[in-house]
Amino acid sequence: MGQGFVLLCGLMSLCMFSVQVTGDYHKEGVHDCSKEKIIPSAILVAQSNKTTVKSPISFGNIYAFDDPLTVGPEPTSQVIGNAQGTYVLSGQDKLSLVMSADFGFTTGEFNGSSFGVMSRNPISETSRETAIVGGRGKFRLARGYAELKTQYLNFTNGDAIIEYHATVYHY
Repeated sequence: MGQGFVLLCGLMSLCMFSVQVTGDYHKEGVHDCSKEKIIPSAILVAQSNKTTVKSPISFGNIYAFDDPLTVGPEPTSQVIGNAQGTYVLSGQDKLSLVMSADFGFTTGEFNGSSFGVMSRNPISETSRETAIVGGRGKFRLARGYAELKTQYLNFTNGDAIIEYHATVYHY
């Protein structure tokens, strides 16, 4: 019934994801990504009129994102899917967000499948945990958690690299 694996996610502009999955996923072959460009994409879709600080981490801002999932944190890493979703900057006195994201795979063993995260993410903490709340395809009825560790965070422009170790149980 259950199956677990590890993910390594890079989060650029609080939204560009890279993934490393251990096990059979890497046996799918090597893809030459040396000519591909990966452009982080997060857009501000709503902003509180009560927010007085003009920065990429203003309380109440809502962002939408659609970013490539890659094998590693480097921009030239093999693309294996997409991370799509939204996040709300929800911490008033400490940098935190509430994130809803779909990690969808487009290659390998999990092609056409995805799992979802809906959780508070206190990104100012170096280590933290988020909830895996569902999925589709091979991740149908997924549940679990992801342990996150910040590898890099630039408070000025919002760029970050986050390592995810996800444990996913599914049917």
